[in-house]
Amino acid sequence: MEVQGKVKMIGETQTFGSNGFRKREIVVTTEEQYPQHIMVEFVQDKTDLLNNYQVGQNVKISINLRGREWVNPQGETKYFNSIQGWRIENVQAANAGGSPDLPPMPPADSFEPASNLNTEDHDDLPF
Repeated sequence: MEVQGKVKMIGETQTFGSNGFRKREIVVTTEEQYPQHIMVEFVQDKTDLLNNYQVGQNVKISINLRGREWVNPQGETKYFNSIQGWRIENVQAANAGGSPDLPPMPPADSFEPASNLNTEDHDDLPF
C-alpha cells in the first residue's frame, strides 16, 4: 500500500528500552477533496530514510498496516493499529497524480467551441 502527499512534519528519531528500539514519525497531508494528515512511523534502520526529506516536499511512502492486541492490568483487551513505512520517494509536483510520460492537459476553457457543426449530417457510426 502507498500514501502520497506533502510532508507536514518529520519528527526526531526516538530510542526506547535497553535494546535500543528506534522510531521516527512523519506526517503526510494527502491532496484530495478532504485532505488527511496521515502519521507514518519508520522503525529501526528505516528511520535514516527520512534524513533526506523536509517539510513541503511531495512524497510517496510504501507502507504496511500493523495491528496488535494488548491486555491491560485490569484484564481488558485493547487493539492498536499503526502505519509503518518501509520506503519513501520524492514525487515531482507537476507529475503528482498524473502520468510522467504525458504533457500536462491545458485547462478546458482554453479550447474554443466548435462552430462548424451540421446537425443534419448522417451519422454512420455502427452504434
